[in-house]
Amino acid sequence: MSDMKLTKDKMLTFTGHEKISTLKAGEKLTEFGDNQNNANELLATNINALIKRVCALEDQQVKTAEVLRRIADELNSFKKEIDRVRLAEKLNSGAIERIDRALKLADGDGK
Repeated sequence: MSDMKLTKDKMLTFTGHEKISTLKAGEKLTEFGDNQNNANELLATNINALIKRVCALEDQQVKTAEVLRRIADELNSFKKEIDRVRLAEKLNSGAIERIDRALKLADGDGK
C-alpha cells in the first residue's frame, strides 16, 4: 500500500506553463494524458482500498452488534435468575424462622 500513497508529485499531471511549440504540443498532450491516467489509476486504487476497508468495518460492526445483543440477552437471563434466587432465599429464610419458632414453642422455649 505504501507505493499507492498519494503524494503531490504523483498527482501532478501538468508540469508548467512554458511556451510549447506547435510541434511539441502533441508530445506534451500525450505526456499530460499519461500523467493524468496514472493519477486516475492511483486514485481508483486508493478509493477501492478504502471501499474494502469500509465494507470490512461494516461487517465487523454487524458481528459486534450481534455479540452485544447476545451478551445483553445473557445478562437479562442472569438478572432473572438472580432475582429468582433472592426471592427463594427470602421465602426460605422466612420458612426457616417459622419452623424455628414452631420448634421452640414445641420445646416450651418459645414466646
